[in-house]
Amino acid sequence: MAQVKITSAEVAAKAGVSQSAVSRVFTPGASASAKTTEKVRKAAQELGYRPNVLARAMVSGRSRIIGLVVAYLDNQFYPEALEKLSKTLQAEGYHILVFTASRTSGNIDHVIEEIMGYQVDGIIAASVALSSDLADKCAAAGIPIVFFNRSQDGQEITCVTSDNIAGGRKVAEHLIALGHREIGYIAGWEGASTQRDREAGFLQGLQDHGLGLAAREVGNFRMDQARDATLRMFAAPKPPSAVFVANDHMAFAVIDTLRSELGLRIPQDVAVVGYDDVPAAAWPAYDLTTVRQPANRMVSATVQTLLAKIDNPSVAPEQIHIDGPLMIRGSSTPKEG
Repeated sequence: MAQVKITSAEVAAKAGVSQSAVSRVFTPGASASAKTTEKVRKAAQELGYRPNVLARAMVSGRSRIIGLVVAYLDNQFYPEALEKLSKTLQAEGYHILVFTASRTSGNIDHVIEEIMGYQVDGIIAASVALSSDLADKCAAAGIPIVFFNRSQDGQEITCVTSDNIAGGRKVAEHLIALGHREIGYIAGWEGASTQRDREAGFLQGLQDHGLGLAAREVGNFRMDQARDATLRMFAAPKPPSAVFVANDHMAFAVIDTLRSELGLRIPQDVAVVGYDDVPAAAWPAYDLTTVRQPANRMVSATVQTLLAKIDNPSVAPEQIHIDGPLMIRGSSTPKEG
């Protein structure tokens, strides 16, 4: 037998209040007295009432839902960031609707088109890109977008990232200070601004000391491709004594490959540095020196700027770069000899 759907009118009748009072109790940010709230919630629980969020959105024009597009869920940084974003938005009375996108196509237009059909109040795009045409369409629809951990040139969209250029430079300075002069780099996906900026900062740091890259390979932010990149790099007659890897996810594969397949010691034979500082970086098995992405501050800035744009569409777009520290661990120590 099909369950009968309980209406707000039935809750109002049982609680002895108006239907508008029921609506206020279940609308985040709306005002209702403690006594009314208690009566309404008690009646709703006894009747098994659940408010219709989408129906309320049609009336109010606000769904209290934020669309989140993410592509790299196998990278530990993103599930953690997603959880932080969800909790922070929930504290503000919002909920997240998560969509996944291809991590190599570089474009999420088809996903954004789908999200817009859900009447979301805003969109967070995590490490994905958006065409200028669709960005304009979202703006025309009054749906603000904030990029998280990705910047995009030539578009008037707010972006929140760590200071990737400064982070790359810190890695170069650290490895040079340890005595390394033959230093390699394993790049992420080259369409990503994070990859581009980390490498740019790293090269600047090397150039400041009269050095260039001793070797370069591409791992595309994938563990399998990072393994292959490591094998190619260290098959050279004179491989590097240190390697900067564009993120921790790949750095773990680099360390495993150096140890298990090539029989090299870390850091005695090769120093390895990553980027992100995901939890596994501190595990004894990796003990990875890495640049910490300040996820809490990045999430806070993302949510604050998105909600500000929801409340006031005329708020100017910003490029927000948040500095993160270099976490020095056992995968990089002074060069022997």
